[in-house]
Amino acid sequence: MTQRTRIRRNTALVGAFAVLLGLAVPVTATASAPPGRDTLAWTACESAAADPRQQCATVRVPMDYADPDGPHIDIAVSRIPSEKPAARRGTLLLIPGGPGGSSLDDPSKKGQKLPQEVRDAYDLVGFAPRGLAPSTAVDCGLEHGDLATSRLRPWPAPDGSVDENLDTARRMADACARNGGELIRHLSTANEARDIDRVRAALGERRLSAWGVSYGTYVGAVYSQLFPHRTDRIVLDSNDDPDPARVSRAWLAGHEQGVEDTFPHFAAWASAPGNPDRVARRAADVRPLFLRLAARLDREPIPWPGANPEELNGNVLRQTMLDSLYSPGRYPALARLMRAAQQGTVPPAPAAPPEPVLQNVAAVGAGTLCNDVAWPRTGAAYEKDVAASRAKYPLTAGMPRNAMLCAAWPYPPREAPVRITDRGPSNILLVQNERDVATPLAGALKLRQALGRRAVMVTVDSTGHDAYLANGNACGDRTVSRFLATGERPDTDTYCR
Repeated sequence: MTQRTRIRRNTALVGAFAVLLGLAVPVTATASAPPGRDTLAWTACESAAADPRQQCATVRVPMDYADPDGPHIDIAVSRIPSEKPAARRGTLLLIPGGPGGSSLDDPSKKGQKLPQEVRDAYDLVGFAPRGLAPSTAVDCGLEHGDLATSRLRPWPAPDGSVDENLDTARRMADACARNGGELIRHLSTANEARDIDRVRAALGERRLSAWGVSYGTYVGAVYSQLFPHRTDRIVLDSNDDPDPARVSRAWLAGHEQGVEDTFPHFAAWASAPGNPDRVARRAADVRPLFLRLAARLDREPIPWPGANPEELNGNVLRQTMLDSLYSPGRYPALARLMRAAQQGTVPPAPAAPPEPVLQNVAAVGAGTLCNDVAWPRTGAAYEKDVAASRAKYPLTAGMPRNAMLCAAWPYPPREAPVRITDRGPSNILLVQNERDVATPLAGALKLRQALGRRAVMVTVDSTGHDAYLANGNACGDRTVSRFLATGERPDTDTYCR
């Protein structure tokens, strides 16, 4: 089996890993095929995870849209056709999170959770964004230790220092400049949106419907801004703050409030009588217990053979907390790690995706986050922000305002971030859980405000990241399904209790 095939078959394993991270007039992609004619050569998919009905194809797009006659790259796409051609409305594009996530197998997976009337109305289409295998791929060749999530999304030292983080940022950014090739300079949200429009044109569609999740909500919003006349029904699920001055820096900072919104729900679960993973007798005791354990592990890490890094320290515990709050189904992992730490032991090391997959995902994440917006270059800026964050939000210990590798990124942004506005058709439905660690409600409300009359927002009384057909509730699911199937949308913003 070739490395390319291994990456293709394992990219789906890293969805949770790919969470996170103005100079030119935006270039609008022109259609590559006349509307109404599908020009793609569909074949059977190589992925073992694909439904037998799923087909795969490749779309060629410019690497640099400012030089459309220059080098081109491949974008891998997939499709399960409408299950009732007589009812077919068009194409529903499944936009993945990340950056670094793929939706190539989503027509076979999450797409099959859609109600029948939605699967009848649309061809379900997924894709691997530029840079992510099996599309033309990038790789930074990072050191193994730098692939740890607590390095890619770095935590300050126990005393709050960011000096080591800045050293790490320089080392990682140098590796990306040395090994990433020309393509890594052209990874950006705006270029992903342009690629999507090339996919639309290749599919022969005049307009495109979409369901974007997490970072995919920002991609969907940017697509709707650059190509408003090409959009049909747009669902944005678990929404990013679109702040054009900070972009990904705002998403990272949002984890402060996301943890504060979500941790009480974990504390209630972790103190419930009868819970085999119970860590405290009262919900009020869980937070101080976690903070004490993290502080103790800062001073006295526990060896953890097979893990990356090979010790359970305070920041690894904090990272596990952040990962576990994405979904109530992950709460036991955090509770069991806390119980083990109390006893001075560790559980078996968590399984990791194959290193080539991690390298590819890390490079796509880095390139996109760092190319979208300029990050501060000096340690003083991060030290001030980290100190303020640590004082106000002790659970996240300053990480959300820390210096990641973008602080040393060698390439300036090639264009200004796309500003999301209320100009365009009113065809967007936002769905948002009230308690979401990764894309908190506070940031989603900023996207809602930016879109103005173009959007309606459904706030769901639920906990976890990904609302529709995942961690939301029946009311929210019904509202989104109705919109996709019929176009019916609430007249005003709605709360689903």
